[in-house]
Amino acid sequence: MTPTEVRSFLGLAGYYRFRGLCVLTQHGKVIAYVSRHLRKHEKDYPTHDLELAAVVHVLKIWRHYLYGINVDIFTYHKILQYIFRQNELNLRLCRWLELLKDYDVDILYHPGNVNVVADALS
Repeated sequence: MTPTEVRSFLGLAGYYRFRGLCVLTQHGKVIAYVSRHLRKHEKDYPTHDLELAAVVHVLKIWRHYLYGINVDIFTYHKILQYIFRQNELNLRLCRWLELLKDYDVDILYHPGNVNVVADALS
């Protein structure tokens, strides 16, 4: 796949219990899956931080696909849509947001009850 063939990727990111789970799709077709176990210190993160950690992990792993194009990331945590508007963030979130700003990312809400991909992965 060349960069000219890539139009828009849809990343479905999330976490389930002790694993981050993500799917990379293009035009409704699955291109890749990725998952990883949470590290010991990450198990104490709040839910929205775990969701954002999955997004950050995906951007690092699939950067050669995602850099320079518009990326739609679907999550069932609505709060992630507003993460760029927060006034006070801890250092971890600041680092992650700096990484997100390097990409053309749109974080979109996808209700959990219609998110069949997340159900299939978990």
